[in-house]
Amino acid sequence: MGEFEVHRVRFFGLVPAGVRCLAHQRRGARLALARTDGAVEIYNFAANYFQEKVIPGHSARSVEALCWAAGGRLFGAGLGGAITEFDLAQLCAAGSVDGGGGPVWSMAANSTGTQLAAGCEDGSVKLFQVVPGGIQFERSLDRRMGRILCLAWHPADTHIVAGSVDVLRVFDVPSGQTLQRIMVSYQVQKVRRECVVWGTAFLSSGAVVTADSFGRVQFWDWERGTLLQSHTVSTAAVLSLAVSETEDSMVVGTSTGATYQFQLLPVRTGSPEKRWVRTKPFQHHTHDVRAVAHSPTALISGGLDAQLVIRPLMEKVQKKSYDAVLRKFTFPHRRLVSCARKARLLLFQFSQHLELWRLGSTDETGKDGEVLPVCCMPEHLVQLKSKGPEHIYCSCVSPCGAWVAYATASRFHLYRLRYQGDSVSVTKVPKVPKLQLPVYQLQFAADSSSLFVASAWGSVHVLQLPEPGGCKRLHTFQPPSGSPEAVYLLAASADGHWLAAAGGDWVIHIYNLKCFKHHCTVPTYNCAVTAIAIHPLTNNLVIAYSDQQLFEFSIPEQQYTAWSRVVQSSGLHRLWLERDSPITHIAFNPKNPSHILLHDVYMFCLLDKSLPLPDNSTLLMNQSTLKQLPETARQRQLHAFKICKKFQPLLFADLLDGTCLVMVERPIMDIKTQLPPPVQQKKFGT
Repeated sequence: MGEFEVHRVRFFGLVPAGVRCLAHQRRGARLALARTDGAVEIYNFAANYFQEKVIPGHSARSVEALCWAAGGRLFGAGLGGAITEFDLAQLCAAGSVDGGGGPVWSMAANSTGTQLAAGCEDGSVKLFQVVPGGIQFERSLDRRMGRILCLAWHPADTHIVAGSVDVLRVFDVPSGQTLQRIMVSYQVQKVRRECVVWGTAFLSSGAVVTADSFGRVQFWDWERGTLLQSHTVSTAAVLSLAVSETEDSMVVGTSTGATYQFQLLPVRTGSPEKRWVRTKPFQHHTHDVRAVAHSPTALISGGLDAQLVIRPLMEKVQKKSYDAVLRKFTFPHRRLVSCARKARLLLFQFSQHLELWRLGSTDETGKDGEVLPVCCMPEHLVQLKSKGPEHIYCSCVSPCGAWVAYATASRFHLYRLRYQGDSVSVTKVPKVPKLQLPVYQLQFAADSSSLFVASAWGSVHVLQLPEPGGCKRLHTFQPPSGSPEAVYLLAASADGHWLAAAGGDWVIHIYNLKCFKHHCTVPTYNCAVTAIAIHPLTNNLVIAYSDQQLFEFSIPEQQYTAWSRVVQSSGLHRLWLERDSPITHIAFNPKNPSHILLHDVYMFCLLDKSLPLPDNSTLLMNQSTLKQLPETARQRQLHAFKICKKFQPLLFADLLDGTCLVMVERPIMDIKTQLPPPVQQKKFGT
């Protein structure tokens, strides 16, 4: 694999926001997720569960509920009282309509996605019609006291059930009248505390399911107002509930971090009578499970511990497929760290500020695996705070360390840094060219003379950075296809000749920076692009896709390279393709042109193109395991993939020079120590 001096960085204090709500697209392959900081994320199940879109958060925006409407449109509502449509192409809030009833606690769409029902603070349920360009208020259902914390439509769209404190109400949609009022706390004796209905579902059979703060999952006959079944699943609250489309399975989440599956099973073998039975408990979270969803093949849960867990239902999936893997997502599928290689600086991106650090150094050398003493400690140089409530979309530091740029939804900022001994002066560039906002991605040229800015409608601006501290726009590239999708990945060649841009439509465009023209388009592949980089010597574009495939495209020749064709003809190793974490960064070693450096959250890989590709009979071993084998066995295992799993979770890895690597880790335990304490549980032996 080669010997490197590794800077093991663990001072990136990122604490991801907790998951607030989920919305699975009915008869679709996408999952919408909202976090407690107002950020909205879209996961594409068809693209190996890749996080393909992110709408950054907003300090003044809370998202308490998400729902999909007709045409793949996404709506969100929160405590601000507004219902917002999110533009998934431009990655921003497209427009808002006031709910008219104070804070909105819950929202659901009917079966056709043409109507939205919003549960408000004042006890009303508002109906909105989904129209082109937004939503239109239709009418309000019968209003009663008590905030509407959850609601659900009947599959026939004739009734709506709404849960509140101590009470459950069923509304007739055509007339807007209350047909039934059920006191859910009536069955609990000698308990004076109020019962909060946190989740509800309306089955086509007419049964209503509720999840409440007493830890119960209950089934009601809404016409008679009687209790059919009751299951106490926890001593703490049941916070969320979701039912499968076939209505034979459901999942609930609790405040203890546990999730439970219920299944509709026959009372006896061959009997037509069926009952709901609690079948499978899971403990994948440490804190409140505030949101759950049920896809055709998996149980999905999100907790305040920031984890998104996708638990496959093995009876619903084929074995050895992407759907048969337990997945836990804590960190975003994009880079929050940028590196100034020449200056040996790291820029860390948080939601509303940036931190610039200088790496430490050592004068010692040692053997493989030794920890070297640090003679110069890492130094926190600068903290840049973003003004206003908007969260940061993207950021970047130039290779020389003299420039820092970042962008929010409505602003783009560029700073000039000057280093004088131990002090750093920061100057904001006053006159920045007017750009189309928001800005989605930033990338500096290798010589720090230019800045590439990806903005709306697939456009990429080229800004020149002269020495006095100003900047001017040289050119704006537009994709020939005129795609409305945002560009989320940029890669510039070391010689300053080429620029590659990947957009939300998964198309990669190559631009010529010398004559400012569109050069070519990489052949479209049916998966999302997760990382791109241009080789500094050959100008070959290396592409990583969400299905773990790797391609190498020759930009000068406008075709795939011979090595890439060999990879596609012989295929990559089975274990490589079964990985569930996408490649997020690609780098190269200029001293060894055949080496490609890749990493995801769980592994760092050095891909040596000069060695043969492994077949499925070869063991794809971790380097630490490989070192324990005899020399003859190691020679038999010699292949192109050199994998290291020592650094986890790995948020960033890059090559500073031919012999020095920087690895940025964020241990899960460090995050958990900064979370509020979970619900206290009795443990055996204590």
